[in-house]
Amino acid sequence: MDKQFLTLALAAVLSVLLVIATITDIRSRIISNWLNIAVAALAPLFWFANGLSFWPDMLIQVALAGVIFAVFAAMFAAGMMGGGDVKLLAALALWFPWQSMMTLLLIMAILGGVVTLITVAHHNLGRRVGRPEIPYGVAISLAGLWVVGERYFNHFT
Repeated sequence: MDKQFLTLALAAVLSVLLVIATITDIRSRIISNWLNIAVAALAPLFWFANGLSFWPDMLIQVALAGVIFAVFAAMFAAGMMGGGDVKLLAALALWFPWQSMMTLLLIMAILGGVVTLITVAHHNLGRRVGRPEIPYGVAISLAGLWVVGERYFNHFT
């Protein structure tokens, strides 16, 4: 199988999984473990398709995912994020080099603010009781889609 085709096919599968994450997070405020496992499990195929070497490339991706997981697990412990959000971010860190991951985090932060404002407004307008649950997976997924798409739509720079 052509590696370029495999790369494109895996990017398409990742995109579909991110759309599913968005929909399920909006509906139930849950990003399922099966989805996070699928994102993480497909990353080594993506590495192969892109010609990453075991040392140091693949190990750098695993280390990056570990750092992302540790940072955002601390945010989970502080009650600032959901567990599925943390796992999705770590799984995505297996896919993207650190520069793209920083772009993802920046876009995620901006979109997360927008998602939060919309959720709080919807919560208040509906006169709901308690704290609103922010579907932050929406911001993570949309940022992930941005980074995936950027590779294919902005390859002239």
